[in-house]
Amino acid sequence: MASESRLYAFSPETKEKLRKFRLGTSRAKDPQAIIYIIDQKNQEIRPEDGEVYTKMEDLADELPDSSPRFILLSYPLTLKSGRLSVPYVLLYWLPENCNPNSRMMYAGAVELMRNTAEVNRVIEVEEDDDIISIESKLQSED
Repeated sequence: MASESRLYAFSPETKEKLRKFRLGTSRAKDPQAIIYIIDQKNQEIRPEDGEVYTKMEDLADELPDSSPRFILLSYPLTLKSGRLSVPYVLLYWLPENCNPNSRMMYAGAVELMRNTAEVNRVIEVEEDDDIISIESKLQSED
């Protein structure tokens, strides 16, 4: 665990964005998602473009076919019990045909991302349909 924190870093700005996103999305009426990448030049974990996605289809369209990503997702939904819930999860985008180096790099950073973003759950997703139908996965595991 100590070694992964030396391998990958978050800038103070990124840490602040993570905190604001977590606090700011808890009352949102729509899903909120931000894509994070590991910058290979400096091993920094940062937002890919800063865009906040509210439609799962748009999010799925933005994800690359052959490299992993981290996606922070806050997803308001009504549980079967009728209670409103806003799960805050980390989606770990790991497409089937991604290169082994990228796969290893992201695998080594997933716990650091989880802890720094303060999410409770990591959900591995590997195709567009996993993203588009994420609500059913969130419903079934809450």
